[in-house]
Amino acid sequence: MSDYQLRVSKIRNGTVIDHIAAGQALNVLAILGIDGSDGHGVSIGMNVSSDRLGRKDILKVEDRELSQSEVDVLSLIAPEATINIVRDFDVVEKNRVERPDRVSGLLSCPNHNCITNADEPVETAFDVISDGVRCNYCGTIIHERIAEHLAVE
Repeated sequence: MSDYQLRVSKIRNGTVIDHIAAGQALNVLAILGIDGSDGHGVSIGMNVSSDRLGRKDILKVEDRELSQSEVDVLSLIAPEATINIVRDFDVVEKNRVERPDRVSGLLSCPNHNCITNADEPVETAFDVISDGVRCNYCGTIIHERIAEHLAVE
């Protein structure tokens, strides 16, 4: 197979998430709540060659565009990702994810003593730091497995 040969067909409409760290595609799908049950076609390329990353994963999701909150969460586990919006087989928008300074209402705090876990009407808020996220209320830092603390559906 030639390096220039297409391994996965183009999609008519939807989103292509490229430059995901190798081995993270399934985590990205889980974070986005994509399990195939909605009927949208999903193509997954894992550990494919990349000039920029050496190896990368790539996802193609037909007939679906990501919300800003989904992009914000995606940026926490795939900071090098690019998001391509495809309409009528053409890429109409191409953006690199940008890590926000802060995420609110997207993650739950793992500290059981945090006020966000005390039946108070308080929305979670985390500052995005270089090696993870830090709860604004109790200071708990999540370094790994951020996806396990996802609070959005």
